[in-house]
Amino acid sequence: MDVNDDLDAIGLLCPLPVLKARKRLAGMAPGEVLRVRADDPAAVIDIPHFCNESGHELVSAEDDGSVQIYLLRRR
Repeated sequence: MDVNDDLDAIGLLCPLPVLKARKRLAGMAPGEVLRVRADDPAAVIDIPHFCNESGHELVSAEDDGSVQIYLLRRR
């Protein structure tokens, strides 16, 4: 899958990963994909909830050690 932008939210705590993802997605075209890397334990709840509430698609979520990697498609 092509990733159009990358957001490094490692070290940021709730709600910063979601706020930064929202801002980054706002500047992207519909259909583009944002990769978010986060290590905040709350992100596993916050990012899917944000996608559900905002209408963006959570394409995938996976763990890479202590870091979660999310792919979000702009709607």
